[in-house]
Amino acid sequence: MNKVLKTVVIDDSGMQLKVISKLVNNHPNLTLEAVYENGVAAREGLQKKEIDLILLDIEMPVIDGFDFLDTLEHRPQIIIISGKSDYALRAFDYDVTDYLHKPILLQRFNTAIQRALANHLHSVGEGTPQDFIFVNSNLQKRKVVIDQIKWIEALGDYVKIITSNGKILVLTTMKAFLERLPNPKFIRIHKSYAVNVEKIDKFSSTYVEIGDEKIPMSRLRKSELEKALAEI
Repeated sequence: MNKVLKTVVIDDSGMQLKVISKLVNNHPNLTLEAVYENGVAAREGLQKKEIDLILLDIEMPVIDGFDFLDTLEHRPQIIIISGKSDYALRAFDYDVTDYLHKPILLQRFNTAIQRALANHLHSVGEGTPQDFIFVNSNLQKRKVVIDQIKWIEALGDYVKIITSNGKILVLTTMKAFLERLPNPKFIRIHKSYAVNVEKIDKFSSTYVEIGDEKIPMSRLRKSELEKALAEI
């Protein structure tokens, strides 16, 4: 991957800014666009910049990292960098790309950047035929190959992704998750179900069959399904 991500570092510690900036400058796929010592300065500076990735500290004066994220109208990828693990669960509610602990190990930093690069290439349509996304599950980033997804089920604040390799529970909404997947391959056939149309074996006006499983379908969605099947 030869893509270079425009990167910003936000940390109230001058020493940490130097350490993280050095990691960014030494990475061939990153370019350091700016550093900020607090969220207020970062918020003002980012209004004039197009950024792909923010390396963000959580505990900062005036506004903390989460408050800063809430102020962003267009949020790039975020890698949280913190000396504590206390914020990990809340961080993944913000769909961050990764969560790094200080002091940062080079190998762990490089792994996080590879995830950010993979996510970016997917978002701009430069993925390979074996395209994939990363999802947040059990405080970890898990790689999901898109072609292996059979269907998705909404479960309150979660979705359950059923793949050829098993099931994955992800804290997100169905709408938000489907926005990350290619159309018209994935369509919603019911308020609680979406399917990969390429995996469908049979369907009627009330359900679709994928393998041995019957998945409920709203009658009003049948025409949408037929149109999607005709386009693949």
